[in-house]
Amino acid sequence: MAKKGNRVQVILECTEHKESGLPGMSRYITTKNKKNTPERMELRKYNPVLKKYTVHKEIK
Repeated sequence: MAKKGNRVQVILECTEHKESGLPGMSRYITTKNKKNTPERMELRKYNPVLKKYTVHKEIK
């Protein structure tokens, strides 16, 4: 049975990681309410490869 409601699962990816040239990537999975936040999310999350907090943007 499918879930009802406006909550959807989104993937957040680091914006600084690609520019650094280091291998791997920093991604987080979270949920958002599509009705309250129709635009793409941006959150500051920890990047373990760069060892600092960076901006992670929603992909897809």
